[in-house]
Amino acid sequence: MARFPRGSSVPHLLYSFFYSSTKSTRPSPHSPASALLLGNFHLRQFSSSAARAKEDKEPWWKESMERLRNIGISAHIDSGKTTLTERILFYTGRIHEIHEVRGRDGVGAKMDSMDLEREKGITIQSAATYCTWNGYQVNIIDTPGHVDFTIEVERALRVLDGAILVLCSVGGVQSQSITVDRQMRRYEVPRVAFINKLDRMGADPWKVLSQARAKLRHHSAAVQVPIGLEEDFQGLIDLVQMKAFYFRGSSGENVVAEDIPADMAAFVEAKRRELIETVSDVDDKLADVFLSDEPISASDLEEAIRRATIARKFIPVFMGSAFKNKGVQPLLNGVLSYLPCPIEVSNYALDQTKDEEKVMLGGNPEGPLVALAFKLEEGRFGQLTYLRVYEGVIRKGDFVVNINTGKRIKVPRLVRMHSDEMEDIQEAHAGQIVAVFGMDCASGDTFTDGSVKYTMTSMNVPEPVMSLAVQPVSKDSGGQFSKALNRFQREDPTFRVGLDPESGQTIISGMGELHLDIYVERIRREYKVDATIGKPRVNFRETITQRAEFDYLHKKQSGGQGQYGRVTGYVEPIPLGEATKFEFENMIVGQAIPSNFIPAIEKGFREAANSGSLIGHPVENLRIVLTDGASHAVDSSELAFKLAAIYAFRQLYTAAKPVILEPVMLVELKVPSEFQGTVAGDINKRKGVIVGNDQDGDDSIITAHVPLNNMFGYSTSLRSMTQGKGEFTMEYKEHLPVSQDVQVQLVNAYKASRGTE
Repeated sequence: MARFPRGSSVPHLLYSFFYSSTKSTRPSPHSPASALLLGNFHLRQFSSSAARAKEDKEPWWKESMERLRNIGISAHIDSGKTTLTERILFYTGRIHEIHEVRGRDGVGAKMDSMDLEREKGITIQSAATYCTWNGYQVNIIDTPGHVDFTIEVERALRVLDGAILVLCSVGGVQSQSITVDRQMRRYEVPRVAFINKLDRMGADPWKVLSQARAKLRHHSAAVQVPIGLEEDFQGLIDLVQMKAFYFRGSSGENVVAEDIPADMAAFVEAKRRELIETVSDVDDKLADVFLSDEPISASDLEEAIRRATIARKFIPVFMGSAFKNKGVQPLLNGVLSYLPCPIEVSNYALDQTKDEEKVMLGGNPEGPLVALAFKLEEGRFGQLTYLRVYEGVIRKGDFVVNINTGKRIKVPRLVRMHSDEMEDIQEAHAGQIVAVFGMDCASGDTFTDGSVKYTMTSMNVPEPVMSLAVQPVSKDSGGQFSKALNRFQREDPTFRVGLDPESGQTIISGMGELHLDIYVERIRREYKVDATIGKPRVNFRETITQRAEFDYLHKKQSGGQGQYGRVTGYVEPIPLGEATKFEFENMIVGQAIPSNFIPAIEKGFREAANSGSLIGHPVENLRIVLTDGASHAVDSSELAFKLAAIYAFRQLYTAAKPVILEPVMLVELKVPSEFQGTVAGDINKRKGVIVGNDQDGDDSIITAHVPLNNMFGYSTSLRSMTQGKGEFTMEYKEHLPVSQDVQVQLVNAYKASRGTE
């Protein structure tokens, strides 16, 4: 930090500069106020921008905040998100050569840093990077497009200020584009659209634009017009600046501005008018100019588009071909021109001291620190935590408080991420996205400097919809196996691990078959553990339907002390839905059985109820009442009475007419209305009962109760029935009796498996 010697005239210079705009109120250089100010100047280093900001009455950090953009790139699978990010990094000088996704050179795109991503040519994790363009710093998060990795998209959007929605000029608005757009709407993210792949056969950007308006209900218009399409795609015409841009050089790095081709002038004029009309619908200032028939300048139109985009009333549509290196630089200019900086976006925190009252965060680096951990990764040097700083400054070596756990943690190392490479930094202020090492926390935790108790609104974490049984092939690799599962659970909130107490299997749950397959594959690659996967066993239960008496004598004489115990009583069902699943009552009057043996009898009945004789699953909802019995002065023991209870239970079980209960799930489906009939028919086929059907815009929301045993593989069949546009959530509702034919099937299967053992 700069220090000025006591006698120096520099502070006086700064002092006079600082007070130049308020000469009338300027204190004398010898006044106490002046001395205090000079002392402060000795302690503070002023940059020219700080001094300028003071002169303009603006805080010192405003200019640096206005030159910051946090954006995400998301779209349907295979629309070219990662390729677009690769080009952006190349043009901004972050990387010096271009590699393709599934490239023949074997390097792969920069952002797909996992071997698995490069092999399959898909993005699995969100990767974070940053670059500089025209003096602005742009933080970019490249997100997966596959529906099984939705959580990655959710997490990225939660912390971004703006986004680029990439659409394929051939595929148009696809199922995942709709899902991603819905998520952007949920997190109120302003966005620009980019119609990619204009070089492909069948490219039709105008068809895609009309699809976006119809399917996504976008209030949008093109800000560019392509010069030629498919093989003849040469460049773009900017409708705001009214210039034609061509991309020359081996990698399209030289952008040449020329006049608009004469044969396109009329078409361009019509499209510009359409753009002005569309923006005028949502921007009063431009509408006034438009209605008074005054000429609209490029700067007026640009400002109007920016206002409308930040207010989320308009979506500007850019065009190009990332693969052919065309249209990426104007898109970057569009990001700077139309997407908001951190202080233009409303971020709210919840004040835990005032019963979760909403607090507006202004993005002020001078305020108290508020940061959100939105993603965790296990790096080479321990846990890497991605943080978005919403307010205040975080410095290396500072102590921060995790509001969710109440722990005070030191920030050991602060880095800026570039895919899987890092760059050490000393501090980061509000609006920036950084990563921290060695901080133990979960995804979604909020950090502050301890002066406030704010939490950021928690992220929307979808419930897992599918489970698999998984176990390591060799017994020796158990340690690595559990280490892998623990790590994946911390990193990914949609990935859950549980243990089935009955089968002893480890059950993993996630967002779909691909999601779980990728994790099994990652366990194999990263932890060198081969795992076998199977269909998980459904947790059936058994229960009785009528009262049955028992009277059993257990007598055994084998030299020395024998065994003797007699139990008499009855068993009856507890109605379904009661909180207690098992009751034991002692109604014996007198001392037919000494009271010290009663606990052993209860233990015997409980043990017997752990495994019913129909299919070996636990028996629930029964009350056992002990009315009489007999004991022997010498031969009776706790063991004898426990065995008597077990055998009595087995004897009475068939007489009590047992049935099998199966878990029934509450399934909520959201499908486009045109697929409603097909989906409802399939639910009936799976022995489901539809209990509700509502309309939500173009979607039907179906609520049904379906047995879990019939829901395996449902995510895949729902996608095929609805062209990938359907989504469903599933949660446990209750156990209900199975139909007679299913019971016979299950009992026979159980007997057959017992016979083979």
